[in-house]
Amino acid sequence: MKLGARVFKTGIAITLALFLAKLLDLPSPVFAGISAVFAMQPTIYRTYLSLVEQLQANVIGAFFAVIIVLIFGHDPFFIGLTAILVIALFVKLRLESTIPVALVTVIAIMEYTEDGFIQFALIRFSTILLGILAAFFVNLVFIPPKYEKKLYSKIVDNTENILKWIRMNIRHVSEHNLLKEDIEKFKENMIKLDQLYLMYKEERDYFPKNKYGKSRKLVLYRQMITTTNRALETLKLLHRLENELQHMPMEFQQAIRSELDCLLNYHEQILLKFIGKIKYQPDSEIVTEACNSRKWLVEAFNKHYLERCKEADNYHLFPLIGTIIEYSEQLDHLDTLIDSFQNYHKDEQSLEMSEQED
Repeated sequence: MKLGARVFKTGIAITLALFLAKLLDLPSPVFAGISAVFAMQPTIYRTYLSLVEQLQANVIGAFFAVIIVLIFGHDPFFIGLTAILVIALFVKLRLESTIPVALVTVIAIMEYTEDGFIQFALIRFSTILLGILAAFFVNLVFIPPKYEKKLYSKIVDNTENILKWIRMNIRHVSEHNLLKEDIEKFKENMIKLDQLYLMYKEERDYFPKNKYGKSRKLVLYRQMITTTNRALETLKLLHRLENELQHMPMEFQQAIRSELDCLLNYHEQILLKFIGKIKYQPDSEIVTEACNSRKWLVEAFNKHYLERCKEADNYHLFPLIGTIIEYSEQLDHLDTLIDSFQNYHKDEQSLEMSEQED
């Protein structure tokens, strides 16, 4: 089992919250630990947003708890009713993520049945607030997240796995059911990749000179993900049209195989060029080859379509041809973006990629 930085940060936040609560001699320090768990976030930017939202949740929960107790008392029925009101309000305000903290505050305050209720409510409110602040401090100071290396690594891993299946499929050596299962996994991985991209996007650069480079990198990584999605769409169509392709003339199958082999190599070289493992080549031979074979593919399909225009199966291959051409165009665009980035951000690029090699 692999333990990430967030796991350790959660443990540190709980420890810090409990330690501070005991140091301040607050009753029931466990509530500080519970609120610290809810306040943990994956990025510094989300940590700041979470702090504001968690404070709002704590205040609103405490307000409802105190008002209901002063008017109706501590009956369990009213505790449940208060919880319903708080949940409904937070859903209306679109603050669903902070509902757990608000409910912890409500229950922690309304359980008290002795004298000195207002003082007790303030103490419980402070205890939960202490846990939120402890989590904010840990998120801010300990192990600041660096998502760029992880994002690039995941993009490369997902892309390589997809390209391997495409190579096997166009040579008719892939197992149909296994490929179907892996395609579903690839879809899930791409969703996770989008989430990771958002986390990287939320990372803040505190030096003005780095902000422009970060903006261009965001465009680059977005295009990398888009291109990988095009590769996945190509794989899905190859899998769905596998039987139809096998009944096509060998000349057409060879055109498909040659074009995709070229594009897969092109894709791999682009990713390597981004980390500096391939020298800058604005007019590389692989680009020319891709363009030429793209024309060959269209010509081969047109020839086959004209010869067999009465067969309905021909229409099924239109999406595949269009997807391959779009994949090729996305690769060209990604290559252009990387060339431009490496021209204007050479120092920053070498620094980031030296970290990637660690």
